[in-house]
Parts: sequence; structure tokens; C-alpha cells
Amino acid sequence: MIAGHFGLAAAVKARRPNVPLYGLMLATAWLDIVFVPLLLTGAEGLSKAPDAQAAGYGAAFIHAWYTHSLFGALVLSAIFGAFFAPRYGRPAAVVVGAVAFSHWLLDLIVHRPDLPLLPANAFNLPLLGLGLWRYPLVSAGLELLIVLTGFGLYWQAAVAANRRAAKSVSLAHAIGGAALAASIVVLAIDFLSPG
Repeated sequence: MIAGHFGLAAAVKARRPNVPLYGLMLATAWLDIVFVPLLLTGAEGLSKAPDAQAAGYGAAFIHAWYTHSLFGALVLSAIFGAFFAPRYGRPAAVVVGAVAFSHWLLDLIVHRPDLPLLPANAFNLPLLGLGLWRYPLVSAGLELLIVLTGFGLYWQAAVAANRRAAKSVSLAHAIGGAALAASIVVLAIDFLSPG
């Protein structure tokens, strides 16, 4: 749900114009950014799901035992938000932290049951995940809906801001629009790519 995460960031930016767009975009990917080095070192991993479809959309169990545990996601989101507090203030830091945590909430919808509550699945608690990735068309439809809603809200806010300022679209809005367009392309590539 890479593109969906970015669509959510755009929707938040539309409602919270004081929060930097780069912070919101990074926040949506923060858990995966931390996941990559842990994946490369073997601390976290992937395994093919036995019932995976050939298209590869959600074809793996993601063993993100630390970054995508509920506790780990809360801690990493708080750390990411705290990074923004000195420069942008506490309200922006809270928004950025919440957007970082939204990654876990969206993953909960699409992931197979592979999200632990505690790091390293301490106490062997049940793994969470509603498994929407098992239905690629439904998953892609939901992701597209999130992207288009985010893009629409962002565009509407940009137009309203420009009317108030009586100026043309600013560079920041152009960059944001390009980021959303790239999200749609990533969604299409992700969905259409084989295995």
C-alpha cells in the first residue's frame, strides 16, 4: 500500500497546511524506511505466502518483528514526530507522528496476519492483519480510492490557498502534485508487475 500511504499524507496536508509536505511523505514511509536495513541484516524478513497469487501483490508474509509491531510502530512514530517538534512546533510534531503511525493502521487492513503486537512477537501473542492483499483488485481499488481522495483534497486546498493569495500555484504545490502523480504510477506498477 505504498501509494495509499502517500495519498493519506496528501489528505493530511490539505487539512494541516503548516505541516511540511516532505515530513508527511517521509512519515508515511518511516516504518518501511527503518524496515529496509533490518531486512538487509536479517533481523526482519519476508517469506512467500503459500496461497499467494502469481501477480505478487501481497504475496509474502512480512516478518517486520520490530518496525511493524504495534509497540514498535508507536515508538518509531513518536521518535519521528519528536524530530519535527523543535523546528515546526508540538502540533506539527503530533500530526507527523500520527501520520507515521497511520502506516501501521493501513498495513493492518491489507497485510496477512503478520503484524505482531510486541517486538519480536514477545509472549507469542496472535499476529494481526485482515489480509485484504489476498484480493488484489479490492486492495488496488482501496489504494486508488485513498490516493484519489488525498489528491482531490490536496488539490482543493491548493486552489483555495491560491485564490486567497491571488497567486499562481506555488512550487510546493507543484511538488506535492508531482508526488501524488508518482504515487499513482507506483500503485500501477506495483499492481501490474509480475511476481
